[in-house]
Amino acid sequence: MKNANTTPVAGTNPVPPPSAAAEDDDDKARCDWNFNLSAVVAASPTGSSDAIGVVEFDHRNSLFATGGIARKIRIYSLRKLVGEHSGERNTTETTSFLDHTAACEYYICTPARLSSLKWKPGSGSRVVGSGDYDGVVMEYDLEKRVAVFERDEHGGRRVWSMDYSYSDPNLGGSGSDDGTMQMWDARCGGSLAPVRPDRAGASPVCSVEFNPFGGHLVAVGCADSRIYGYDSRRAAEPVFVLGGHRKAVTYTKFLDGGTIVSAATDGCLMMWQSENQSRPIRTYRGHVNSRRFVGLSAWRDGGLLSCGSEDNRVFVYDKRWGDPIWVRGFGESAAAEDGGRSFVSGICWRQSGEERRCTLVAGGSDGALQVFEGEERKG
Repeated sequence: MKNANTTPVAGTNPVPPPSAAAEDDDDKARCDWNFNLSAVVAASPTGSSDAIGVVEFDHRNSLFATGGIARKIRIYSLRKLVGEHSGERNTTETTSFLDHTAACEYYICTPARLSSLKWKPGSGSRVVGSGDYDGVVMEYDLEKRVAVFERDEHGGRRVWSMDYSYSDPNLGGSGSDDGTMQMWDARCGGSLAPVRPDRAGASPVCSVEFNPFGGHLVAVGCADSRIYGYDSRRAAEPVFVLGGHRKAVTYTKFLDGGTIVSAATDGCLMMWQSENQSRPIRTYRGHVNSRRFVGLSAWRDGGLLSCGSEDNRVFVYDKRWGDPIWVRGFGESAAAEDGGRSFVSGICWRQSGEERRCTLVAGGSDGALQVFEGEERKG
């Protein structure tokens, strides 16, 4: 299971108190959207042994991939799950129920448990990269269903996150328990630029995200509670350091070219301007997160954020308000393999939409998938 700590935490974690709106919020959070459950892919009988750690849409927004404990990259067609015209069914109560065998287009077996997946830019949705629990970064050709690239730059220490540069898709980065972010080129061997954000304590690097709007900026989330920004061409020193979280930063996502959203195991999301390093623009509270990786995704066009929660619920935030605008339970909370309870462990927005419609896919630590469709309320 994907924990934000390098060693398991025993006992029951306290639930944070309900949050008030951020100090600079002028209005009470309101939901301008109607969300409906469009499809459910049921958990397999093996339960938590099929836990989903990551969900990622391809760049065409027609396919999504999942990875996790099961040592499989599963590929799904959104059209197969919710119909040809995604977003037009949310005025009905119809929900599709499938199992993974019926829902999955195909899968590729992997040598280790997966913690990260990314579709390679410019590959026509043919190549997907992965980071695994054995510290290895791999690329798979989905058309041939074979591995085409493999690199172990982290000495066998678990890779938490990997990503590709949009300015040069052959350039990638991976963050690991070994305390480094390694940048590498798929066309050659060896690391191009090993970076150690926490030079004193060698804290694990939990998140690596290149700016999807272009340029050379890469945001790195570290277990020392900080976010580091690097220029991929000159990565010896960070161009900025953002400090505001109280515990490990598990995810960093770009909302636009200069705005970053982070998640941490202090139970908060924070929004930052990379030019303004003094404090976060806004803090988002409501979900429960003190131990696990619960996912984080930003729908950039719609200004919506989403994450999972350790109380097995999906949370949606509007970037304008600190409190959630929509919360949905993920079903019965079954026992997980480590003695805890199941939780929402991976989440991803489809980036394209029609006339203010949106799609959100969430995965659970029990192996279940749920697809939600939203439509902006008229008036």
